[in-house]
Amino acid sequence: MTHTHTPVGASGRRNLTFAIILTLLFVIGEFVAGYLSHSLALISDSGHNLADAIALALSWYALNVTLKPHDSRKTFGYHRAGTLTALLNAVSLVVIAIFILVEAVERIQHPQPIMGGVMIVVAIVAVLLNSLIGIWLHKGAQHDLNMRSAYLHMLGDALAGVGVVIAGFVVWLTGETIADPIVSIIIGLLILYSSKEILQEAIDTLMEATPSEIDVRTIDGEIRKIPGVRDLHCLHVWRVGSEVLACSSHVTIEPEFENSSQRILHSVIEMLEQKFDFAHTTIQIEVAGDEPTSSCEDGLCKDEACISSSTGNSSKPHSHD
Repeated sequence: MTHTHTPVGASGRRNLTFAIILTLLFVIGEFVAGYLSHSLALISDSGHNLADAIALALSWYALNVTLKPHDSRKTFGYHRAGTLTALLNAVSLVVIAIFILVEAVERIQHPQPIMGGVMIVVAIVAVLLNSLIGIWLHKGAQHDLNMRSAYLHMLGDALAGVGVVIAGFVVWLTGETIADPIVSIIIGLLILYSSKEILQEAIDTLMEATPSEIDVRTIDGEIRKIPGVRDLHCLHVWRVGSEVLACSSHVTIEPEFENSSQRILHSVIEMLEQKFDFAHTTIQIEVAGDEPTSSCEDGLCKDEACISSSTGNSSKPHSHD
């Protein structure tokens, strides 16, 4: 059984294209306004928006690359392109946040006069623009790590824009320019926080860690419930891409069920796909007494035995890919 996960469609890529163009145009306008009004908050936000434009462009590229079919060198296809893009986006957010925090501290030490009215007008436009783009990206963000990283960029910018509006009113009404760098610090911290989840998930995917929503011991228990299964070892679960989960394991069956090995094999595969939504499953069936020796606990490998057992000569191996 093969699961086909629907990628972000043509409408998603079209929305990304419009979002990139609008964001780049706004970045230019916001930077100029920040420079003329001496507002670090606006300049910081324009830098964040520039990062968003780059993030959106990378997301657009990754979406198109992911659709490329697999070949003899990339047998899993290009699903990790989106993960790499998400990682790059997250790292860029961290760098920008650090720059903003450093500049904000400098501005607190050496305050400058600021035009609060310009801050307010430009920041309101920023909030509206980023909210609109966020709405465009929301649907795709539910199913794709790459799109989610771009969506969080825009959501963070919208919230940052609200902060700049507040700072603008404070400066305009009271003349207290320290509100500008304080909001910049809040923006920087917000950027760091928003990048944490994406950074962690991207690293976990590249390290082939078990996805946080998957309990390996639950999978182990479900496989053992299937009639004829005595034991299992070398159980591995990892994420190939945002919507592609993979699982592999060696399953040991009772000797009296040897003639039913194919039925058991298909039962294991069907259960894994239906209950856990695995798109790629590889199961090797071994008959008790003939399987290679491995050092495992609750189906989890504790040493390199699984690597050697994968190439061992079991007398009755059956596998599915």
